[in-house]
Amino acid sequence: MQESDMELLLLSSLLLLSLILSLSLRFLYSKPKTSQSHTNSSKLPPGQTGWPILGETLEFLSTGRNGTPEKFFNDRMNRYSAEIFTTSLLGEKTAVLCGAAGNKFLFSNENKLVTSWWPRNVEKIFPTSLQTSTSEESMKMRKLLPGFLKPDSLQKYVGIMDSIAKKHLESHWDSEIKVLPLAKQYTFAVACRLFLSIDDPKHIARFEKPFHVLVAGVLSIPINLPGTPFNRAIRAANLIRKELLEIIKQRKREMMMTTMEVKRDILGHMLTTSDENGELMSEADIADKIIGLLIGGHDTASAAITFIIKYLAELPEIYDNVFKEQIDIAEGKAAGEMLNWDDLQKMKYSWNVACEVMRLAPPLQGNFREAITDFTYAGFSIPKGWKLYWTANSTHKNPEYFREPEKFDPTRFEVEGENNNSNNNIIPYSYVPFGGGPRMCPGKEYARLEILAFMHNLVTKFNWEKLLPREKIVVDPMPMPANGLPLRMRRHSTLPLN
Repeated sequence: MQESDMELLLLSSLLLLSLILSLSLRFLYSKPKTSQSHTNSSKLPPGQTGWPILGETLEFLSTGRNGTPEKFFNDRMNRYSAEIFTTSLLGEKTAVLCGAAGNKFLFSNENKLVTSWWPRNVEKIFPTSLQTSTSEESMKMRKLLPGFLKPDSLQKYVGIMDSIAKKHLESHWDSEIKVLPLAKQYTFAVACRLFLSIDDPKHIARFEKPFHVLVAGVLSIPINLPGTPFNRAIRAANLIRKELLEIIKQRKREMMMTTMEVKRDILGHMLTTSDENGELMSEADIADKIIGLLIGGHDTASAAITFIIKYLAELPEIYDNVFKEQIDIAEGKAAGEMLNWDDLQKMKYSWNVACEVMRLAPPLQGNFREAITDFTYAGFSIPKGWKLYWTANSTHKNPEYFREPEKFDPTRFEVEGENNNSNNNIIPYSYVPFGGGPRMCPGKEYARLEILAFMHNLVTKFNWEKLLPREKIVVDPMPMPANGLPLRMRRHSTLPLN
């Protein structure tokens, strides 16, 4: 029996248990449990919380695994309200705010009315987060992130990303390949190099596989039984943490034995930065934070790269335009010269293509917040403690915000003055692949450089064709081709000098 079948069997068993519990509760409740059935709750957002305990989590997950995550939201927006509805996800009563207005409201009221929140399974996987609240952890992380994630500081890392992309393509991309695992390998190598100063492939490989197991279980149903994704994620996190603790101890020994300048990576920053009380972080705390950064620093980018390659295979005219732009840049370089910051600024069309890919297949589908006080939105009351959710799926494919939303059109992202059609102007808060407001992903520019460096090297070396023309797309929790996107690669007959 395949792993996915075992998981489905387990979830079906849980659903049966939930059904039995639900039937017994019907002796106590005369109608299905909805947000309107509570006493004195007439102003709560409309919606239904579904099964006891499980809520509507199974349907939320199943629509993603069927490749239509927007269906979960569209069905409820049509049934209840286009602005807000109530559901229950991952064991929490949740209000989903929809559309650009909902995104703007949540992003603009960070730490005023709402704060960041992660499901309880995250606490199980990252035990040091139990020592402080989610919002405190979030603020601490943002203070700890060193300045090299800012655009002006990232400039010196362009050549490193270019070098890693070149080596990776030469070593692994030829003949017939599967894109998704190789894209993950590339982005993980970049993250290890820039976050931990590790570039030994054997060293990276020791915790690369358990890392992917961890990512797959972070947002799974929090059932800690052998064989479940959540249980596998906990065990994988323990393996990775053990490896990271050895790296941390080794770095501390190096720092004590040398007078050389501390390596300028995230690990070095964490080891030398104290909090407001003058205390340094514990090794366990550093390990957990590094794991979190590795997740954020590589998984979304690998999903974006995979879908960029998918769409370039399906749309030859888009590939040709990207190829022309990248060849013009390559032909302006001397033999062996690495990409630099100015080169990436010339990749305007390529980045528009990447942006359109992330509109159609957003790596970050959405995220949770928690109400820190009672407030009202769109005429409905949100009680303190309720969880809230924003989602790219209520805007990215919505014709209210994007004309012909299913059409692949990179010109949507042309800025004013670059042959821009005024009808293509993006409505604020409708395009949110990196979130928004104070909580916008701080690694947005890092991801842009990583993606463009890879696109440059890939299209100047290869063209390709899909081996499974109708491969299914699943979202779990990020979009991915069900079979990893198998391709047949073909090297160009003439290559640029570099």
